[in-house]
Amino acid sequence: MNSNKNIVFLGMMGSGKSSIGNLVSKKLNIPFIDIDYLIEKHAGMSIAEIFRNNGEDYFRNLEEKITLKSLKNSKNVISLGGGGFINDKIRKDILSSHFSFWLDWDESILLRRIKDSKKRPLAFKSTEQEIKAIIKKRTKIYSEAQFKINCNKLTEIEIAEKIIKIYELS
Repeated sequence: MNSNKNIVFLGMMGSGKSSIGNLVSKKLNIPFIDIDYLIEKHAGMSIAEIFRNNGEDYFRNLEEKITLKSLKNSKNVISLGGGGFINDKIRKDILSSHFSFWLDWDESILLRRIKDSKKRPLAFKSTEQEIKAIIKKRTKIYSEAQFKINCNKLTEIEIAEKIIKIYELS
C-alpha cells in the first residue's frame, strides 16, 4: 500500500463526496480536506455568492489554485467540488499521483438530490434537461477515475467501508 497518496473523491454535486470523505477520514485517522469549504473560506463567501458576484471563471480559477495546492500535501482524504475533476491540470495530477474514487449514482437519484438546491449554482437555475446534460458530460470524465463505486444500493457506511477495503489492498 502506498500510504503517502491522497484519497480523492470525485463525482456530481450531491454524490456525498464530503460526507463519505469525512467518514473515510475518521475511520483511517487521516486528515480530511473539503475543497469547496477551502474555496468558501478563502473567498469569504459561499460558492453561490462567488458565482453570483464574480462568475464561474473566477470560481474555476480559484478552485484550480486551491485544489492543486491541496494535492501537494500527502496522505489526506480530499473531497473535490463536482466540477474539479473536469479541469485538465487537476485531473492529470490526481490520476498520476493519488487514489481517485468516483462516487457514481443513477441520474434519477442525483436529480432528486440536487434539483432546486440554492447551494449549487449550476443546478439551481437549470432545467432538469440541463442538469441531465451536465451529468452526461461529466460522467465521461469521471469514468477516468482509478476506482468507480456504484453507490445506488449502499449506505454511506457501506460506501466508506468499500473504499477503505480497496485503499488498504492497494
